[in-house]
Amino acid sequence: MAELLYRLGRFSARRAWTVLIAWLVILGLSVTAYLTLGGTLSSQVTIPGTKTDEVTQQLAQRFPSASGGSGTIVFHTANGSAFTDEQKSGIAALLKSTGELDGVASTNDPFATQQQVTQQAAQIEGGLAQIAQAPSSPQIDAQKAKLELSQKLLALSSKVRLVSEDDSAATAPVVFDKPRMEVTQETKDGVVDHVSAGLPAGVEAAFSNDITQGVPQVLGVGEVIGVVVAAIVLLVMLGSLLAAALPLVGALVGVGVGVTASLALSGTVDMLSITPVLGVMLGLAVGIDYSLFILNRHRRQLLAGVDQHESIGLANGTSGNAVVFAGATVLVALLALNVTGIGFLGMMGTVGAICVAVAVIVAVTLTPALLSLLGPRVLGRKARARIGQSTTTTPAQPMRTGRAVLTALAGLAALIVIALPALSIRLGLPDGSSEAEDSSQYQAYKLTEEKFGAGVNGPLLVVAELPKAVTGDAVLAEQVRVGTALQGANDVTAVAPIGQSKDGALLAFQVIPAGGPSSESTEQLVRDLRGLSPLDGDVTLGVAGSASGNIDISEQLSDVLPLYLGVVLGLSLIILIFVFRSLLVPLTATLGFVLSLFATFGAITAIFQWGWLGSVFGVHDPGPILSFLPTILIGILFGLAMDYQLFLVSGMREAYAHGAPARLAVRQGVHAGRTVVTAAAIIMISVFGGFIFSHTAMIRSLGFGLAFGVLADAFVVRMLVIPALMHLLGRSAWWIPRWLDRILPNVDVEGAALERSHPAPSHDTAPDVARPTTVDNAV
Repeated sequence: MAELLYRLGRFSARRAWTVLIAWLVILGLSVTAYLTLGGTLSSQVTIPGTKTDEVTQQLAQRFPSASGGSGTIVFHTANGSAFTDEQKSGIAALLKSTGELDGVASTNDPFATQQQVTQQAAQIEGGLAQIAQAPSSPQIDAQKAKLELSQKLLALSSKVRLVSEDDSAATAPVVFDKPRMEVTQETKDGVVDHVSAGLPAGVEAAFSNDITQGVPQVLGVGEVIGVVVAAIVLLVMLGSLLAAALPLVGALVGVGVGVTASLALSGTVDMLSITPVLGVMLGLAVGIDYSLFILNRHRRQLLAGVDQHESIGLANGTSGNAVVFAGATVLVALLALNVTGIGFLGMMGTVGAICVAVAVIVAVTLTPALLSLLGPRVLGRKARARIGQSTTTTPAQPMRTGRAVLTALAGLAALIVIALPALSIRLGLPDGSSEAEDSSQYQAYKLTEEKFGAGVNGPLLVVAELPKAVTGDAVLAEQVRVGTALQGANDVTAVAPIGQSKDGALLAFQVIPAGGPSSESTEQLVRDLRGLSPLDGDVTLGVAGSASGNIDISEQLSDVLPLYLGVVLGLSLIILIFVFRSLLVPLTATLGFVLSLFATFGAITAIFQWGWLGSVFGVHDPGPILSFLPTILIGILFGLAMDYQLFLVSGMREAYAHGAPARLAVRQGVHAGRTVVTAAAIIMISVFGGFIFSHTAMIRSLGFGLAFGVLADAFVVRMLVIPALMHLLGRSAWWIPRWLDRILPNVDVEGAALERSHPAPSHDTAPDVARPTTVDNAV
């Protein structure tokens, strides 16, 4: 592989303009493919086959009017006063015209509906009073029984209000003509635009998450700031504006190709709206880092007096070889997300893998071409003046054993303490309360909670499958019987009948929980309602709705998490045994990954679930952690952790293989790779950190998790704990059974064989084993 990459690097250097134009053509083709083949991204997380999905499918087939997606508009007066008659009439007319929009099945006038409920209750009470004065007869008794059932049914739903008690707010449901997952963004935007433009004077409207949640911005102010910080780090490290721009140019080309090519698939497969954002995160971070590794090697060789094209080829064959292997590790981790069997998660992993693969190809083709075009200008003026001059390096000294013990213990203790909050982690999906405080969905959530109760933000849809169809007065009796049973569950505020299927054997109810959609009490209520099935008379119950779906998704993701973690850890051990021909090095590397991973989970829990430092990270309403976040973090952080392990420990292995004592080799390996790894980690933290301030709740937690994970793994585990443990292990760190050593293939990640076959002039006066330390002098 190293020899192949060497030839590829030299070819790209000789045909620089051809390679550059080829990538621009590829970028144009991928953008064209996206514009012509791209489809609609979904903002809703779903998993086929869950209990909620089964109920939703049942409703779609037998009760279509109750299966359409829905959202809520919360109307309220600007000054908090009661609605005037003119405002009520204006809202009613606006809702009527909204119901006529394409994609909207129906809307309801909340004022008329609330008045009808009040009148109906009064009519029933009046009817019962009249019957009480009439002489008993079979007909009178039947009427009385029917009125009493109607009164009980109204009592079950008495706490369901569409207009607040102070008459200053009203909720209007909007029912779409397609299921929740199939409602297009154009339809939602049409409702928002139409309502916003037609509001009566003195009335404001806020829209629920189901209406306003759309495709998040791929790049915002925070993300741009992250890239700017990365550029500053490159400039400080490299000392040349042109050299600093090179990794950024390559990364942007790679992101453009990877993301647009992935989005072109959205026309044929379902894709979550956060998926391209993940591709941008990974593409930018690894694209900059991978190009930097090759660039840094080339600069060091130029300073040593190596011919430009030869240097580019050697850098591509050595550092480029490590880049390919590191990228392959990330690819394996991301593609392994498909073993979870969860469609949207596998798609996220696949898109992320495409972006990483493009970043690797860009690094080993476009980077050599750009290096050739820049020529010696890749070095600063002062550095160019030193080309070919000897550089004396001070041989590194081994770490002191006492210091190694303290470093290892302190690092491990810090990671364990930070990981402790992860013991209480709760998984869920974000609701309106987690959105930005100035967003419409947050205002709608808070208004609903204040005026109508927290449970109205996440009503449950319960269906009752009857053993046989019922008609006439029997329908009312069954609704009361089933509704009463549902009302008896803990934390139920109200139960309202929705209707009956055409075949007469399916009843639907809306259940309003006491808590919000992401509360623990609502989670337990879903389980309790399902536990009631079957009711007396063989009535089976099913629960659906957004809150129920979120719970099912979170539970299924929690179930696959141990399996995926086991797969990743197994891959980690196998890959590292191949690379380092050792058993203890892979074991310590994997242990370090687990510690940094759980420290990341702990930090996420403390900030996003407990609310610590919430004001810093924009967490105003702490809640459950994004359900698929732990799984995604395992895949990505595993790949990145192995990158840093590779670039640091391979230097130790190279020094040890060249004859340095084991403990001295540890110090030399760290000394050789610390500058570039530190810069690479800061760049990744900057890029990921930029997404922490996104307006989308899912992206904020993902950006923080990746940024903190890189921080913990690169600076605590790889730079401190692993070197300390390697020092303490000494020669035993490189022990491997002879039989295993014989059967393992020789994975020359460092490209040592290439360096032997293409010796380059060197003016270093330090011993060969210390040669990698020139990286510090070069930059």
